[in-house]
Amino acid sequence: MEPEKKSHGALIGSIIIIVILIIGGIYIWQSRVKDIQMKKQLQAEAINALTADELSKLETDLKNTDPNLNIDINTLQ
Repeated sequence: MEPEKKSHGALIGSIIIIVILIIGGIYIWQSRVKDIQMKKQLQAEAINALTADELSKLETDLKNTDPNLNIDINTLQ
């Protein structure tokens, strides 16, 4: 009787599939990180878009706003 020859084809195929899945996971992870960084950059640009003139206009509006609403707190239920 001859000894059986073992085939490593299934093991090699499994390793290749695992490597492909890992590479795909890394690719998807990096694309999500890029999207998050892009969103943060856009938010920062939107915040920086307020100029000093716009801020001064907001401050003027705030100073000119009357906080007294003439509401009697005792009559509120």
